[in-house]
Amino acid sequence: MEKAKVYFCKEITAENIVKMYKAVGKELPGKVAVKLHSGEKGNQNYLRPELVKEMVDYVDGTVVECNTAYEGARNYTDKHLKLIKEHEWDKYFKFDLLDAEGPDLALDVPNGKILKKNYVGKNLANYDSMLVLSHFKGHAMGGYGGALKQLSIGCGSSAGKTIIHTAGKVDDQKELFNNLPEQDRFLEAMADAALSVVRYFNGNMVFINVMKNISKDCDCDGHASAPCMKDIGILASLDPVAIDQACLDLVYNSEDPGKEILIKRIELLHGVHTVEAASELGVGTREYELINIE
Repeated sequence: MEKAKVYFCKEITAENIVKMYKAVGKELPGKVAVKLHSGEKGNQNYLRPELVKEMVDYVDGTVVECNTAYEGARNYTDKHLKLIKEHEWDKYFKFDLLDAEGPDLALDVPNGKILKKNYVGKNLANYDSMLVLSHFKGHAMGGYGGALKQLSIGCGSSAGKTIIHTAGKVDDQKELFNNLPEQDRFLEAMADAALSVVRYFNGNMVFINVMKNISKDCDCDGHASAPCMKDIGILASLDPVAIDQACLDLVYNSEDPGKEILIKRIELLHGVHTVEAASELGVGTREYELINIE
């Protein structure tokens, strides 16, 4: 597989997010879903609507989310929709909670390492393409969160998230923490799920990672740690594996001493294995060319 192109811009602005989208040279067709992290109640690090509004408007997109599989303000539809309103996502954008109602949409995972089926919000079927607009940061279970996490856990329904987290054991969120698997099996289930969503959209995807407010904790944490690193920039690519690998490399190669906090979390949870597994499955390549955009 030839090297993927990953575009990089240091200055993080609403205008530059659009510039990075244009740089990849792919116009998303039809009805566009914009998958992003809308932020758990109390989280201070998630990307705000004002920062991404110009990008969502540019593709005439609908912001999409799914219910979570853990206690909080987003694990059931009524609570989740209330928080969406509090965070003003529905003020600025068309919004769709993909698994607000069942049944889930089951996607095949051919030759999956762990999963045979991946369960996503059924409303995913209403979209022709997807912009995956990820906030790159740490994650308490996956080590880090980027494009591959958005594709897998992010697009999963509440039941689908539980299946991924338990490597196929259970689909009931009440049983999640009683059925956690060996770590690499969970990460491989994430890679399986990411593969199914990439196959579903069949090339009609663009990936943007924003390296801003970089904490060791995810936006799903209502009591997340403050950012441990200075902002790094915006990346864009047609390859979700390459863009996550590039972000990891930027962290490791950074001169910011705060990187050690994030690296410790990534390595403790073997976060790079998601990238390894996704590459082996053919989701994308870890080999990339980083192209600077002024």
